Amino acid sequence: MTSESSVMLTVVLAAAVLAPIIADRLARVVLVPSVVLQIGLGILIGPAVLNWVRATGVVDALSDLGLAFLMLLAGYELEYARIRGAPLRAAVSAWFASLVLGIGVGLLIAGADAGLVIALALTTTTLGAILPVIRDRGLLRTEFGTRFLAVGATGEFLPIVAVAFALSGERPAHTTAVLVVFALVAAGAAALARRPRHPAVARLVTVTLGTSAQVAVRFCVLVSVAMVALAETLDLDPVMGAFASGVVIHLFLDTGVPSESDEVLSRLEGIGFGFLIPIFFIVSGVRFDVDALADPSTLALVPVFLVLFLVVRGGPTALLQARTLGVRHAAAMGLLAATALPLLVVITRIAQDEGVLSSGMASALVGAGMLSVLVFPAVALRLLDGRAARDSLGRSDPHPGP
Repeated sequence: MTSESSVMLTVVLAAAVLAPIIADRLARVVLVPSVVLQIGLGILIGPAVLNWVRATGVVDALSDLGLAFLMLLAGYELEYARIRGAPLRAAVSAWFASLVLGIGVGLLIAGADAGLVIALALTTTTLGAILPVIRDRGLLRTEFGTRFLAVGATGEFLPIVAVAFALSGERPAHTTAVLVVFALVAAGAAALARRPRHPAVARLVTVTLGTSAQVAVRFCVLVSVAMVALAETLDLDPVMGAFASGVVIHLFLDTGVPSESDEVLSRLEGIGFGFLIPIFFIVSGVRFDVDALADPSTLALVPVFLVLFLVVRGGPTALLQARTLGVRHAAAMGLLAATALPLLVVITRIAQDEGVLSSGMASALVGAGMLSVLVFPAVALRLLDGRAARDSLGRSDPHPGP
């Protein structure tokens, strides 16, 4: 690592430390998610303002690892046994309704190719960024949490699969083939992970958990990197591999002693949230094309896209959850579903690399995504506050409603 890279990484890590401190101070006045501050600080230290950091070399590689860990932990939180049935059916139905609305809107705004990318961007949900908020509020194990897991999973996985087809050009058959191969490998890995551990493996995991060997942690990281590498080898987006690795790791840890699994997970979260994931968000700010927003027509698209996130993604989700959760909590679910950022950054970056989306359109989408993270969860949490809300959120019926 060069001295320049060392200095840039130091600045990025300093911003990562500063973001939650600023968020804590601002909490007395206004709730600002740390992820928004991380992106904002990235813009500040990036080429747009201070030009202290550029997304190159080591910093760029660590940012990619941060995205992988973000999706790994999102995939880890996915519990199919919890969301199957009514929650998953409602979530999938809402996503396809959002896709139809999004395609109509995208074609009106930008024509065929770019319009399809915009449509998929409007159907995303930032499961990885919202889950910590849901978990910290004690909502993850409620009916509301189960429903949001289903909504978030469809809003992260289905857009990535759809992007693979949307940008496949003249090779849809090839894309289908590689997706099938990837799905078979992932299913095989999941089946192996579900098998009871061999006594020797179980002993090794136990005896090394408190030592420098850390076999279980190393294995989990290996699985993640291997799945990402497989996705890239098959010319798929690495996000898909990272998400799948989280599911596989969850199954593997579930076969062990619960206390050991919790400890391994806490260490993975330490690596992710404590180191790599903040780098991803800060570097996303560094990459943000502020100059593109100098064009009044591009800047005007930011509030337009913000409203479209709510209408296209939040509207169908709220409507299909209203009978089960009630109007107030369904509205909160719609707001959380309409919160989009990490996957939005990924989709716009892929589309720009393929020459399908302009820098201005990408900046407007990401700018709207930043506002969605800032505004929508705060409003949703207000709707969820109160004793009546907590009581109804605690319902234990696993599959009520549509």
